[in-house]
Amino acid sequence: MRHLASLAILTLSLLGSGCASMRAPAPLPLQAVLSDTAFTPPPAPVGPDQLFALSPAMRAYIDSPEFRNVLRRLGPERGLVEALYTKGELKLEYDASVTRNAAETFDARMGNCLSLVVMTAAFAKHLGLEVQYQDVMIDETWTRSASLYFASTHVNLSMGKRRTVQARTIGGDERMLTIDFLPPEDSARYNTHVIEERMIEAMFMNNRAAEALADNRLDEAYWWARAAVVHLPTYSTPYNTLGVIYQRHGDQLLAERAFKATLTLEPESTIAMHNLVPVLSKLGKNDESKALAARLATLEPTPPYHYFHKAMKALEDLRYAEARDLLNKEVRRAPFNHEFHFWLAIAHWRLGEAASARDALALALDNSTTHAATERYSAKLAFLRSQIGKRQRAY
Repeated sequence: MRHLASLAILTLSLLGSGCASMRAPAPLPLQAVLSDTAFTPPPAPVGPDQLFALSPAMRAYIDSPEFRNVLRRLGPERGLVEALYTKGELKLEYDASVTRNAAETFDARMGNCLSLVVMTAAFAKHLGLEVQYQDVMIDETWTRSASLYFASTHVNLSMGKRRTVQARTIGGDERMLTIDFLPPEDSARYNTHVIEERMIEAMFMNNRAAEALADNRLDEAYWWARAAVVHLPTYSTPYNTLGVIYQRHGDQLLAERAFKATLTLEPESTIAMHNLVPVLSKLGKNDESKALAARLATLEPTPPYHYFHKAMKALEDLRYAEARDLLNKEVRRAPFNHEFHFWLAIAHWRLGEAASARDALALALDNSTTHAATERYSAKLAFLRSQIGKRQRAY
């Protein structure tokens, strides 16, 4: 399963997504959690202004005879889906490595679910369709980059002909076509709730901040996170992102404020709790840190990557059977994490379980979320299959 809407970070660091439907008052005066003078100003404006803007290439595509023929044949909603995704002319692909705006997604021909939603919405709005965004109620999916751990959520969109005030009032033609980038059999079984376009914009800015942070571009990360907080102060996730930025910048007091702002909006956020515990300790607030750690242990006794880290130690100590069993536990609770399948393949191979290694590596390939990972797993799988073939011919 491949999906990425809003990123949230856990420190080692954890980045995680907040509840998109929350509408609580802002937790603190914004100036209490911002520190503009500590970061180099951005070279270009940071914000959502260009998020849905159509590039000249997009306008040329939407005005092409081929596109117009599809719209006349199928109508604007289904015609747009046919032109963008079904026909395959654009060869759009999923890629979780970067969150792109509409023009960037069209140019790259790839994006994560948020990028694809944004690009589709840009075309739909240009065609005069009504667009509705939905937060899909699925479990967060975890990935990592060095010492940053990312939780991702999922969004989709519906679109249809604009309804008149009368139609809205008396329940006229309210048919909306939903576009989801999960497989149909998966998307149909999840509940959704409607979110505002302003939330989509804040998610985009928070993702840009998280991605800059992963590349250790702290100044850029700060300004994107700041923009998200200012844009939608009741959205908890960017406060957590700000906290991780401050923590890495050495501003522990500001990190504490940001993480506590997250918890004001989302009191049960285990991500913010994970991040806040070491900050409190560094500030000398040991009793508060221990109390929060104890509460966190009751809420989440086995945090993300708990068994994975134990498995890595077992592999290092050549305890391959133990590593295999620990990785199987991670796979059972996070079956779409490609990294778990990859290391499970390593454990199987070290144990001489070639067929199981091949199957695990195939699952790593199926669940890879970036082109780099896909190419890496494809090469390793081809090599592994060749080695299995050699063994079989030797018998």
